[in-house]
Amino acid sequence: MDNIKDTIIEVIQSILPITIVITILQFTLIWLPTETFLQFLIGVGMVGFGLILFLLGVNIGLLPVGEMIGSALSKTKSIWLIVIFGFLLGVVVTIAEPDVRVLSTQVDQVSNGSISKSVLILAVALGVGIFVALSMIRIVFSIPITYMLAGGYGIIFLLAAFTPTTFVPLSFDSGGVTTGPLTVPFIMALGVGVASVLKGKTASQDGFGLVALASIGPIISVLILGVIYG
Repeated sequence: MDNIKDTIIEVIQSILPITIVITILQFTLIWLPTETFLQFLIGVGMVGFGLILFLLGVNIGLLPVGEMIGSALSKTKSIWLIVIFGFLLGVVVTIAEPDVRVLSTQVDQVSNGSISKSVLILAVALGVGIFVALSMIRIVFSIPITYMLAGGYGIIFLLAAFTPTTFVPLSFDSGGVTTGPLTVPFIMALGVGVASVLKGKTASQDGFGLVALASIGPIISVLILGVIYG
């Protein structure tokens, strides 16, 4: 019950400020049609209810399962198994990420279908999957994260020189949407689970940094997509 209460309070605190600001603007500057404003209020209620259910699902299901999967994979002592399943889980959790679908829909509309929704989702998902797999390798072999971050952004700057300018901001937006409410908790829990078994609880901080690395993957994959389309 405490978990439900805390989640409700958290959601209310998250959506209340924007609701108040838009309400103030409604009666001072913008004066939207009454029907549109009522639709906004109904939408806020639906978003709030949906977020409560979503966050409860994440806390009850995704976080524990992600950590248990990471622990179970580590106990196999098979590096290839850890890397392969890290890749697969990175791909499927990104495909399910709501933020990725919102971005892909908007890009499909703006580009009049030249950059299709499915192509962008697949590119982003593959980018996340590859870098989650690389993150598993980093944890196993204790590779400093600074090396991987420097190498990843070096590749980004190099690709940006050969990519049409319209794809550069799109690529960074693609990296941003992967830090959504579904991908982040699952990937972090997965990394903590792997690190806690391989190195013990005192080194579980190696499980963090996965989100930073995972967000590099979509940037690179979309830039490569830009090179292909260009």
